[in-house]
Amino acid sequence: MSDQATEGNESTNAPDIQAKIDAAVNAAVTGLKAKNGELIATQKQLKESLTRFDGIDPDAVRNILSKFANDEEAGLIAAGKIDEVLTKRTERMKAGFEKETQAERAAREAAEARSKKFSKRVLDNSIRAEAASAGLHQFAIEDALYRAATLFTLDDEGNPTAADGVFGKDGGPLTLKEWFSDMKDKAPHWFPSTASGSGAPGGTHVASGKQSMKRTQFEGMAPNEQASFAKQIREGKAVLTD
Repeated sequence: MSDQATEGNESTNAPDIQAKIDAAVNAAVTGLKAKNGELIATQKQLKESLTRFDGIDPDAVRNILSKFANDEEAGLIAAGKIDEVLTKRTERMKAGFEKETQAERAAREAAEARSKKFSKRVLDNSIRAEAASAGLHQFAIEDALYRAATLFTLDDEGNPTAADGVFGKDGGPLTLKEWFSDMKDKAPHWFPSTASGSGAPGGTHVASGKQSMKRTQFEGMAPNEQASFAKQIREGKAVLTD
């Protein structure tokens, strides 16, 4: 083939080759543009999603999640049921608080009961001591304890003191000593008679040393006092007189 023929063929094929090159370039560019568009759209979507977590510290979130009590809570968190998790935790805290409160209440009530029991014992001992000093019959002690307990209590120092509004003859708080002195007129059967003869307030001492009480006085006594004096009679320590 001559040189002129070769040059003619090259001149004829050149446009086709260029067209193919341009088509390939355009296809590649179009693909890149499409991919770039997808990447831009994805990036935009990611940015929009990330705005939901503005102000949230990832480390803090991981720390919180690590403290959830069990797999159930973790599952609820994963399902977005935060309120349910908080409700369950609140219920557990409330149950624990109520249990502690009940235990504290029981301990306080037990301590108060012990304190009242101890205070009653101290007050009773003070009344018994003053009753012995006043010379009460043994059978009258229980009645004296009951009556005195309605008027006296213990102060902060553990001493018997009259309740509010209960005063003695001098205008000051009533004392046990004064109260027992007053009871000699109000309950003469509490006290042994120091006089002889049937006219004595509490009866007489018989020669054997037994306590003597008039039947009318005995009938006017409280049931518990009658029972106590009757026991003294059975033991031969007291007698009834007309």
